Amino acid sequence: MEFEVVRTVDYHTGGEPFRIVPEPPVEIRGASVAERRVFAMRDPAVDGLRRVLCYEPRGHADMYGGFLVPPDDGGARLGVLFWHKDGFSTACGHGTIALGAWAVRSGLVAAPADGVADVVIDVPSGRVTARVHTAGGKVSSVDFVSVPSYLIAAEVEVATKRGTVTAAVSYGGAIYAQVDAAAVGLAVTPEHHQELIALGREVKWALDAHPVARHPDDDRLSGVYGTILYEDLGTTAGGALHQRNVTIFADGELDRSPCGSGTAARVATLTASGALAPGHTLVHDSIVGSRFTATASLDAGGRVLPVITGMAYPTGEHVFTVDPGDPLTPGFVLR
Repeated sequence: MEFEVVRTVDYHTGGEPFRIVPEPPVEIRGASVAERRVFAMRDPAVDGLRRVLCYEPRGHADMYGGFLVPPDDGGARLGVLFWHKDGFSTACGHGTIALGAWAVRSGLVAAPADGVADVVIDVPSGRVTARVHTAGGKVSSVDFVSVPSYLIAAEVEVATKRGTVTAAVSYGGAIYAQVDAAAVGLAVTPEHHQELIALGREVKWALDAHPVARHPDDDRLSGVYGTILYEDLGTTAGGALHQRNVTIFADGELDRSPCGSGTAARVATLTASGALAPGHTLVHDSIVGSRFTATASLDAGGRVLPVITGMAYPTGEHVFTVDPGDPLTPGFVLR
């Protein structure tokens, strides 16, 4: 390793970890955040830092985080490269929410005691905004204003060990397959998590090379990032559409939150089907009981513009060390 000390600030959004690295101790080259992601995927030093912070003994198979990098231009406050145990992702709503809360709490972005502050962030899939709401001098909630999202395919049949399932495929900063868990006899509950992981992996890898997984404009965004297994819970007392989901992303990681970019993809699917009208609310719960709410509008081209609201909380700060003589560097994962 080219470094011996790494400082991080850790948050969770809806139970899903987000390890912020404000000053990565490695060079991450590129003229844009998208280019820096490609560099990071190929560079041994950057990828080694990801492994050190994500793998055991400093992390775990479901760890998630981000390296802060310069934005593409002056229109954004910061840039970020999102990472997990298998590499670098193109989008992350729960991470964007955490970064918004951190930016205001740390003083990086000034915010009123009561009001709203926008934290504009460049991510590999484009420019997003963390709209931070404050009350009494404290962060009360954060809106993740996503990139434009859209339905790719309403029904794609996928052969699995549980039989043939029908998946919708949508883009919400990353491409997601979506399957009704009840259609294969599953419930989105903790006791079913191993079966949900197995099915999510199957669907992802079955569709990853399928034509529906190709991004029309930027092949760096191609591939199925995750599978959303959802349950329809009807409507809330206030009349909002209510669903519970678990997103199995990368290679078998289980999102503890309702998944921000996955919620954007669900909003695109539900809007296209007519189940969610523009301006109406989706209440989106996670497998651990945390909640996002989402609404959407349509732009002039008919693309869906999702806004997903949640909250993130700090869990600690770390000064990680890497002993040059440690034979287990950068670490290991057991899944």
